[in-house]
Amino acid sequence: MDARLLEILVCPLCKGPLDYRKQQAELVCKPCRLAFPIKDDIPIMLEDEARQLPADED
Repeated sequence: MDARLLEILVCPLCKGPLDYRKQQAELVCKPCRLAFPIKDDIPIMLEDEARQLPADED
């Protein structure tokens, strides 16, 4: 994942910061409790494609 791209990406819903999880290949918005997948180094920033984080995952 390009570091410059990570600096400018925000959550499409709340416009908040995202955490990059390299192992899971996803960008996580903690306030929205969503994880957006990264496929072939391209972040998929669609709410319908995001994984809902379980209550015990942070």
